[in-house]
Amino acid sequence: MQPVDAGFDSSSATSRRVGVTRPIQVIAVTSGKGGVGKTTVSINLAMAMASLGRAVLLLDADLGLANVDVMLGLKPEKNLSHVIDGACALEDILLPGPGGIKIIPASSGIQRMTELSVREHAGLVNAFSELAGPMDVLIIDTPAGISESVIRFCAAAQEVVVVVCNEPASITDAYAMIKILHQEHRISRFRVLVNMTHGEREGQYLFDKLDKVTQRFLDVSLDLIGAIPYDVQVRTTALQQRALLEAGPASPAAKALRGIASRINQWPRPDVASGRVEFFWDRLVKWEQSEWEVQV
Repeated sequence: MQPVDAGFDSSSATSRRVGVTRPIQVIAVTSGKGGVGKTTVSINLAMAMASLGRAVLLLDADLGLANVDVMLGLKPEKNLSHVIDGACALEDILLPGPGGIKIIPASSGIQRMTELSVREHAGLVNAFSELAGPMDVLIIDTPAGISESVIRFCAAAQEVVVVVCNEPASITDAYAMIKILHQEHRISRFRVLVNMTHGEREGQYLFDKLDKVTQRFLDVSLDLIGAIPYDVQVRTTALQQRALLEAGPASPAAKALRGIASRINQWPRPDVASGRVEFFWDRLVKWEQSEWEVQV
């Protein structure tokens, strides 16, 4: 198999697309600041969505510093870097995760994976379009920070979930993320999830704090989708490299995550055109292509 960017022809790739035709809900989970529990949220939301009968694929979008497989104690033999190099197909690297989810593992310690070319991203469009089997939801666990890679994944998704916690830097960085996505990519709706709260009112308080500053300076709509209480079992299960919904399903945080998943399950589904998984990757490629054209 040739590397995915070798001689890539978008027209021939389009003719070969035989992937799932039903709409795919693409949800980017981001935060700006690290350390707010974003990957834990992504993993357990994926599991909670799967428990509702959805076919869920979880993408570790930290392409050069994998997190999801480490947190779950998985040892993938191959990852996205092997797909980029043409060593295997995307189907070959899918990992079975807890609760019936499928995981696309990222690479670890490979810097060039954070700097994929336009042609390499275009090759991933084709790789995703050839995935077999049902898929209803694609959850993207973005890296921490506001790098171009993070912004790219968020801008291409249909829904952006911003995770915040009760730290000044978390609110500041979340606002910075929202500002960039709104001003540079015209995203006007964001979902907010408050993590590690102490008491029932703290989630609403932190949301109101973020909402107040965004309403003052930006023309955006924020929607609080839920708050997850601080729960010692989150750390306990993380040390065991197990998902919370698997190892502590009755814990307060697990119950909150299932409630949030139920609300997400009620969100409007995308139409077929915008809900193709290739459409998500196409948007990544078109953005990077436009950036490249500006530079030259």
